[in-house]
Amino acid sequence: MNTTKKTLVITFALVMISQLPCAGAQRDPGLPNPQVTPGAINPAVKQSNIYSTICVSGYTKTIRPPSSYTNHIKHSQLDSGYNYRGDTNASDYEEDHLVPLEVGGNPSSIKNLFPQPWLVTWNAGKKDRLENKMHSLVCSGAISLAAAQKVFMTNWIAGYQKYFLK
Repeated sequence: MNTTKKTLVITFALVMISQLPCAGAQRDPGLPNPQVTPGAINPAVKQSNIYSTICVSGYTKTIRPPSSYTNHIKHSQLDSGYNYRGDTNASDYEEDHLVPLEVGGNPSSIKNLFPQPWLVTWNAGKKDRLENKMHSLVCSGAISLAAAQKVFMTNWIAGYQKYFLK
């Protein structure tokens, strides 16, 4: 192996190791790695325009990126170590928006997309249920857009427990 290839392999390994949680600080497999996927907000969606954006029926269909875009990202993330217990079978994951489009998440930012495993307790189905709840609360005026976004950018599992398991 030549020096350039060795350097690339070592660099890749260091990047992947830096993305692992610290000992004793394991994250649930349903949560994204916050260093890789911190979440991102759609700058076009603001509290002042929710009734002409996210609260309009069918709005997310107009901004959702095509599966060809998200599938490419999902495969790349799974192949680079963003997988659960080495499982790189793409059908075992949903390429999900950490901050959902329904509450003003950025549709195409890599910082807002992660391969969420289906075969875990806190899976994409549970997150989808929370997404619908937060959307309903924002559009009814019960909570602010920023509060709903924060639920996902901090720990959506804690949000699920708060809103469904009180």
